[in-house]
Amino acid sequence: MSNIFSFSGRIRRTEYAVTHIILTTLMSVIFFVFGVSLFAGESAAAGATIFFVVAMLMASWISLASGAKRCHDRGNSGFFQLIPFYGLWMLFGDGDHGSNYYGNDPKGRISQADMYRAAVPAQEVLVS
Repeated sequence: MSNIFSFSGRIRRTEYAVTHIILTTLMSVIFFVFGVSLFAGESAAAGATIFFVVAMLMASWISLASGAKRCHDRGNSGFFQLIPFYGLWMLFGDGDHGSNYYGNDPKGRISQADMYRAAVPAQEVLVS
């Protein structure tokens, strides 16, 4: 797994989906505990509120970072994840084959342009 806090690089669909499943599950548990702590008393609610805000900020950061890396895998800027329903496109769409501006293919595939460059030797300069 790549660095979950970093916005650089590319990730596969599987890592994107697993990250969001874990985040959703974890935040559901934290939200439930936060809701229960509101009935426990004022001091417990104050501590739970601080913990809840910090957890939400971390979850938001991780979600945005994985979304940006998934956008990079599709050859787009990380800001594309702000487009409504683009998350579905990131979840079901295949990434770019081979290297792109954002890094190497996480699946290890080679693009046709890279294969052509590897197959054709560099032209030698003829000096007369």
